[in-house]
Amino acid sequence: MIPGSGPLARVPAPAVFLLVLLLFGLGVWLQGVVGALLLGVLALGVAVLLATTWQLLAPSARVLRLLVLAVLVLITVSVL
Repeated sequence: MIPGSGPLARVPAPAVFLLVLLLFGLGVWLQGVVGALLLGVLALGVAVLLATTWQLLAPSARVLRLLVLAVLVLITVSVL
């Protein structure tokens, strides 16, 4: 993890984990347009976090996070 002092630094990690788990689980379970929208929100959040931390990440971490984003986008498209 990258330490920081921004607004997300005050959010408890378990709460973020549960929110991500909830969005992903509901998106896959509901499927259709609603599921794709939930997964799209999750993918957008991952993309924003990746873009804001890009300069601080090692190349191997960049590749791994891009892979996670790509898999999430593929799952989003598949639930339609």
